Amino acid sequence: MCGGGTRLEAVYTYRIFRSRRRTYSPSKIKGKYACVLWSECRLLGFSDSNAKPPKRRELPPRSRGFALLSLKLPEAPGAQRELPLHSGGFRQLFASLRSAAGVPAVLRRLEAVQVLIKHSADVNARDKNWQTPLHVAAANKAVKCAEVIIPLLSGVNVSDRGGRTALHHAALNGHVEVSGLNSLGCYSSGPFHVSAWEGHLEVVALLISHGAEVTCKDKKGYTPLHAAASNGQISVVKHFLNLGVEIDEMNVYGNTALHIACYNGQDSVANELIDYGANVNQPNNSGFTPLHFAAASTHGALCLELLVNNGADVNIQSKDGKSPLHMTAVHGRFTRSQTLIQNGGEIDCVDKDGNTPLHVAARYGHELLINTLITSGADAARCGVHRMFPLHLAALNAHADCCRKLLSSGQKYSIVSMFSNEHVLSAGFEIDTPDKFGRTCLHAAAAGGNVDCVKLLQSSGADFNKKDKHGRTPLHYAAANCHFQCMETLVTTGANINETDDWGRTALHYAAASDMDRKRKNILGNSHENAEELERANEMKEKAAALCLEFLLQNEANPSIQDKDGYNTVHYAAAYGHRQCLELLLEKTSHIFEESDSTATKSPLHLAAYNGHHQALEVLLQSLGDLDIKDEKGHTALDLAAFKGHTECVEALINQGASVMVKDNVTQRTPLHAAVINGHTPCLRLLLEVADNPDVTDAKGQTPLMLAVAYGHIDAVALLLEKEASVDAADSLGCTALHRGVMTGHEECVQMLLEQEALIMCKDARGRTPLHYAAARGHATWLSELLQLALSEGDYNFKDNQSYTPLHWASYNGNEGCIEVLLEQKPFRNFIGNPFSPLHCAVINDHENCASLLIGTLGVGIVNCKDDKGRTPLHAAAFADHVECLQLLLSHNAQVNAADNSGKTPLTMAAEKGHVGAVGKYLREEHKCIYVFQGHEKCALLILDKIQEQSLINAKNNALQTPLHIAAQNGLKMVVEELLAKGACVRAVDENGHTPALACAPNKDVADCLALILATMMPFSPSSTMTQKMDTMKTILIRKHFDFGIQCPFPQLHLDLSWC
Repeated sequence: MCGGGTRLEAVYTYRIFRSRRRTYSPSKIKGKYACVLWSECRLLGFSDSNAKPPKRRELPPRSRGFALLSLKLPEAPGAQRELPLHSGGFRQLFASLRSAAGVPAVLRRLEAVQVLIKHSADVNARDKNWQTPLHVAAANKAVKCAEVIIPLLSGVNVSDRGGRTALHHAALNGHVEVSGLNSLGCYSSGPFHVSAWEGHLEVVALLISHGAEVTCKDKKGYTPLHAAASNGQISVVKHFLNLGVEIDEMNVYGNTALHIACYNGQDSVANELIDYGANVNQPNNSGFTPLHFAAASTHGALCLELLVNNGADVNIQSKDGKSPLHMTAVHGRFTRSQTLIQNGGEIDCVDKDGNTPLHVAARYGHELLINTLITSGADAARCGVHRMFPLHLAALNAHADCCRKLLSSGQKYSIVSMFSNEHVLSAGFEIDTPDKFGRTCLHAAAAGGNVDCVKLLQSSGADFNKKDKHGRTPLHYAAANCHFQCMETLVTTGANINETDDWGRTALHYAAASDMDRKRKNILGNSHENAEELERANEMKEKAAALCLEFLLQNEANPSIQDKDGYNTVHYAAAYGHRQCLELLLEKTSHIFEESDSTATKSPLHLAAYNGHHQALEVLLQSLGDLDIKDEKGHTALDLAAFKGHTECVEALINQGASVMVKDNVTQRTPLHAAVINGHTPCLRLLLEVADNPDVTDAKGQTPLMLAVAYGHIDAVALLLEKEASVDAADSLGCTALHRGVMTGHEECVQMLLEQEALIMCKDARGRTPLHYAAARGHATWLSELLQLALSEGDYNFKDNQSYTPLHWASYNGNEGCIEVLLEQKPFRNFIGNPFSPLHCAVINDHENCASLLIGTLGVGIVNCKDDKGRTPLHAAAFADHVECLQLLLSHNAQVNAADNSGKTPLTMAAEKGHVGAVGKYLREEHKCIYVFQGHEKCALLILDKIQEQSLINAKNNALQTPLHIAAQNGLKMVVEELLAKGACVRAVDENGHTPALACAPNKDVADCLALILATMMPFSPSSTMTQKMDTMKTILIRKHFDFGIQCPFPQLHLDLSWC
């Protein structure tokens, strides 16, 4: 934040400690010690003893997973359970079905329904919740009405808005008769699960008798057995067990019915499941067993005893190493922890972080549980996460009673207190033993903020001058977290108030940089609903920071001390926006604002402006004279505030006279440029009100309008145009705002520029107009509009500095829409400009459709057009090995043997480049020739396969070399064999008098030497021996592949985007 590695963020002290602090509640078991996912917890409902008896029963809104089990409402005696009344299109029919119970009422209701149906009432009508009359009849147990309605329906499985059928409603309310009427339809798992969860045994039996699957699952893998077990429906559970269902069937989380029963405290169901053989040690996907669930659950005490008595492993660990004893420690289940210990639970078992149950209990402040663990022999001196003791965790989380209990647990050391001559007990280990990061328990207590913990540790002999690995004392930690009482205690006992850490920071630096509201924002978020609470928290932060700072200043803390980067207390207070701290520093030490020996790269003004602390900035503005002071890159405070979009800071600086035209040292940008880059229009408006020139340029000649268009900030563009910014100003590369708009594709920006009559045919340094850019980027609509405007001007020139037109660019980039727009205009009906035509551009980049469009519009005459080196489009396609384009050109009678200015045909060019596909295409068209092979064996073999004429086999080039010479020279063994098989002459000599055998030599001198040796050997060696020696000699010769290749003759079109 301060640049140059100042690391002001280090003030978030003890983050390793804090990051591991979480809150767990019995109803929300989540995170490191989770025994079940929360998405499961809220689906496995509980009874609400405070709920009022409802008049009718409703299905809860559908949500994810097993949402039908999400609530259990008690029912008053005789209360009717049905869906709520809804008005709809056929209110009379719905009202008749929902009328009061009783036999006469039922008869009247049936008669009313029959009358309405007789008068053409629609039985498929739906209300606002998409419920049909059958849904209402099912919910209200209107059996006779349902019997009348069902034959008239198109289907009984119509779903309401929540996806529930009439069978769901009947099952929820336990209406057996209605369920029977609906049982002829298809079955989803929903009604079965609902009836099982509600305990409607008759409905369950009826559904089973009509073919419902007992093992059916919902989307989360819950079976009806899970549903019944979760709500303690023992009769339904027994019924399922008697049917022989898989008792250990798991849902998607790996939980069995026993897991669910234990978590919900359904001990009778758990007992029944265990009696039927449920696996008491079955782990779920996270490794948690039913015993973990029972240990963590609010109502799981009886289930835990039941599991332990039936052989559950009390020391089984989850995948993250949590044992059931860890789970009791998380939630403070005191009695259950005793049960586990008495049944062999390991006291000091560790999880994957090295924490024992004692660490966990200390972390969450369960004093009684700590006492039980220590009494049972738990080791209070055992190291856990980051080598911390339980005492570290208790002190960090401000549990003074737990600290006291842990400190009284040891007998190993007897320490004399510094406050008296009394001997005090220690925790069984040296109290100043550091953790992995060098922090003692007193560091943890100072970070936790409980002064009782600090005093307790000091009375037990803790050294307040101990430093962590970075040289920070407990006073640094207390100051960073604004714990005034802890600071007061430490200073009173003699802590060095000006002690610096490894970065040169004192406690005063940390107090000035405390950021307590950041932690609150992490909890509350940045929503508007929490704005007032955040504001109150900010005020509290200011007061706490100012109180700590004032205390330190009163105790001779030196605010002039600079850290290793040259930053003093004022820098830190400004960076974190502590207005009251700055006022206090100004009041007590006004000279500190004018220190000239600082090596800091940024002033307090920069830090406050960059971070948007306008109140702190206002305090600084009252004390600082130079408002345009620059940082190491030449940025002023106004530049940084504008770049970050801090409107209030920008306004404060402008009101005090800060210059809006000062340029930085790197890009020469002004605050106007900085505001435009990120689209901060409010800041830009303030700056333009005092700016003399809205067209000020940076190092590249870019104006704010150019940047606004390039980044697509519409409001900023509109504001600049309103302030009469020049639309035709060009940068150092000749590009205008219109060039940028077309290039970046910001349509509204381009439209606004055109409305201001921006020049259409303005050219950049390479001669390219906005039309070139539109064609290259494929903006066909803009190209059409720009083209119409350009043609209307009369005097136009569509060529850039290389004579390429927009048609060249569109063809090169394969933009068919742009090609169609251009070909509609007469100036582009003929190939003008660079002779490397648009057709050349299209085929060299394999844009077959574009090439076809050009040929179809302009005629086949363009197929054989040549560039200034005599190359046709066929040469270009062969050079790039684009077979489809080759085929297109050949189908339009392209001249296959046309030679360029160097005498190369397309086939020659393809063979030189080793393009097998292109060569093969030529040969399939029966165009045969032979040329140098250039080491491309496959191409050579393809050509040889098509050649029968002996004259071609022994044809010579300008150097009098035959194909056999070149093949031998390049080491093409298979080609040599094929040539010899076709009768190639082995005695042919080239211009140097060398035969193909001598062509194997790496250079002419070696070839001459070899010829002399062979001439000497020839009279004395039989032909067979000579052949053998020749083979041996060729094997040991160094082969060298001569480069007969031709450099790429085609210009590589490149769209330079460096200006952007």
